[in-house]
Amino acid sequence: MEVVESVAACRAVLDRARAAGRVVGLVPTMGALHQGHASLLDRARAECGVVAVSIFVNPLQFGDPQDIAHYPRTLERDLTVCAESGADVVFAPSVSEMYPSWPAAPSTTVSVRGVSEAWEGASRPGHFDGVATVVAKLFTMAGRCRAYFGLKDFQQLAVVRRMAHELSLPVEVVGCAIVREPDGLALSSRNVRLSADERRAATVLSRALVAGRAALQDGERSGAAISRAMRAVVATEPLVQLDYAVVVAADTLEEATALTGHGWETLRLLIAAQVGPVRLIDNSAVLTTADDLRAVPAATEKVRQLERIG
Repeated sequence: MEVVESVAACRAVLDRARAAGRVVGLVPTMGALHQGHASLLDRARAECGVVAVSIFVNPLQFGDPQDIAHYPRTLERDLTVCAESGADVVFAPSVSEMYPSWPAAPSTTVSVRGVSEAWEGASRPGHFDGVATVVAKLFTMAGRCRAYFGLKDFQQLAVVRRMAHELSLPVEVVGCAIVREPDGLALSSRNVRLSADERRAATVLSRALVAGRAALQDGERSGAAISRAMRAVVATEPLVQLDYAVVVAADTLEEATALTGHGWETLRLLIAAQVGPVRLIDNSAVLTTADDLRAVPAATEKVRQLERIG
């Protein structure tokens, strides 16, 4: 496995791989790698001839200085995960390598209107501009490739797909299944900052998504009622402060109010909450698959019915 720190070196390695007829797979990360990241690497390894991983904590997507200060940085461990997952190249640049004007903000940034404006975009102003800017830079550096992102950050995936399409970048953006803990909590680099009590409370997000799906399966067709069903579950956990729990159109991320006329495959449930010092997000398709519910405990007959449907 080769570790490079400059854009030029990474570009040269991937250009040589393509010249040799190999398909490039790119896995962009901010480090603090966990099993969810490993699953992206496994998918890329299975589908591509050479796998590159970027490890870069992008300052442009952090609005709160405390958030970036506390973001875990575990490069040595991350390199071990990359090696064990079969990565060929790790790109681990400095901030000044990615943004030569730093600490002055770059004068050129990328903004994706529409899909970036609600939900996480409203709660974290500027966040998706930072995401789109760094991913655009990574895509132009990597060249023609397949890029792998987790579905847990569903809005981020929508922003990246829109950006790559509208800028005509030669990148196929691949969304990969959410990886969950046995109790249903979606894996996140931020989970390590939760106390034991907060960690237990955080499972309410996945349980709320199950409640939203159950309401739909029971025939509810009001987006507001679906949202209330999810909020009611979250309200049972005093350590969790809900931001939003909604059903949206998966392509536009606009809130779906009257669900009659929507194909269920076009809908997505989104949820975000503050749990102690950590902001957590999660989401689910409405038409669930085995992967969606694999790690959510079947605590009720309704959940077991949903698993059978999946």
